[in-house]
Amino acid sequence: MSNSLRDQLKGLGFKEPPTPAPKPAHAPRPVHAPHAAAGKPGAGSGARPGNKPAAGGRKSDPRAAQPRTREDIDLAKAYAIRAQKEKDERIEAERLKQEEARLRREAKAKLEAFLKDKALNAADAEHVRHFEYGGKIKRIHVTAEQLKALNAGALGVLQMNGRYLLVEAAVLDAAQAIFAQAVALRVDPDALAPDDPYADPQYRIPDDLAW
Repeated sequence: MSNSLRDQLKGLGFKEPPTPAPKPAHAPRPVHAPHAAAGKPGAGSGARPGNKPAAGGRKSDPRAAQPRTREDIDLAKAYAIRAQKEKDERIEAERLKQEEARLRREAKAKLEAFLKDKALNAADAEHVRHFEYGGKIKRIHVTAEQLKALNAGALGVLQMNGRYLLVEAAVLDAAQAIFAQAVALRVDPDALAPDDPYADPQYRIPDDLAW
């Protein structure tokens, strides 16, 4: 547009259009520096060169890959056989223990029934006869006549349920066949050996001895 035309337009009241502002130049995009560990093998994973983890993330055990030798197999079999044998022995020992306890209970029950009304313990017994039973000194009260018979072997003593029962020799024999552990006192007047210096009659225990 020439100056004359611009002047004519200004004279008619027109204004010049505003000059557009210049567009800013595009700022360069920042370039990020690569990570210090980028590009290095195994960086950030804790792995070392030449040590690759096995499949599944677990390090393989070199011993697991080794085949078992014949000696290892034989030794494992020997240990298994020994363990089974020891187990069988424990089971058998427990079975025998339970069987022995059962037989003992049955024998005691049978003896208790057999001894019913066969005890000769007297309520008016005035003598005390001591004897050894179970590693301890025990005693039973008897009459004078019973003491003589007891020391002569005509009577004997049985233990039943914590009590000591005076019985005849025949009953003592039968009780011993049923449950031998119940025999607490049996006197054998002929038990002294011939070569025993105390076998002489003068050393014999008197029939009426009480100690």
